[in-house]
Amino acid sequence: MNEPTHTQIRSTTVLPARREDIELHTADGLTLVGELALPADRDPVATLVTLHPLPTHGGYMDSHVLRKASWRLPALADLAVLRFNTRGTSSPRGTSEGAFDGGNAERFDVAAAIELAEFRELPRPWLVGWSFGTELALMHGADPAIEGAILLSPPLHRAGDADLARWADFGRPLVALVPEHDDYLRPAEARERFSVVPQAEVIGVDGAKHLWVGESSVRRVLDEIVSHVLPGHSPLPTVWDGSAVESADLDQPEER
Repeated sequence: MNEPTHTQIRSTTVLPARREDIELHTADGLTLVGELALPADRDPVATLVTLHPLPTHGGYMDSHVLRKASWRLPALADLAVLRFNTRGTSSPRGTSEGAFDGGNAERFDVAAAIELAEFRELPRPWLVGWSFGTELALMHGADPAIEGAILLSPPLHRAGDADLARWADFGRPLVALVPEHDDYLRPAEARERFSVVPQAEVIGVDGAKHLWVGESSVRRVLDEIVSHVLPGHSPLPTVWDGSAVESADLDQPEER
């Protein structure tokens, strides 16, 4: 009898999942590239539709928190994780058609991702945006198909009062994880800005920075995502009993 394999989950650990290259087709005629990761041997119980940081400053579908979500959460929490490159963005997966539009035409990209989740009948979709991705979620994500949104390091640069008011009227959960040492928006100001959204929950994360560098920061983010999408779920384990592989870490120096 083979002894079980105990793997310490590190920044480069890739746990088992069904991984599929996908294409999204926008209403304005573009093809975007991405990946869908599903639990290896069961149906997902909920879905994360991820929106990456600013592509003009190094953000893409492989930005490290989103990549690690796709590497871990299908196995550890039975979640589907959809990642994609917004228009004009490149990664090892490929380059999405079109050109960066500062968050405006990206509304078609967000809609295409939500539509794919609906078409594939992926359950209980939540938006997970990071930095620029939080702007896209706030500006374009109040869709009836979405159960809620989780914002990582929201700068609230492009998204303004009208977008917050729309989310207030939308009524779905809105969770903001705000690093103590964020470069753009820190917890006290974030609580003031998000106070216009009655259902918003602002969580200040002590010691964290905008880029969520370090395994402790990543684990905190992933635990918070899972606890809000799947209330009552246990904290994610740090050891995996079973097969896993190690991948080269592709973190970028600038992901905003």
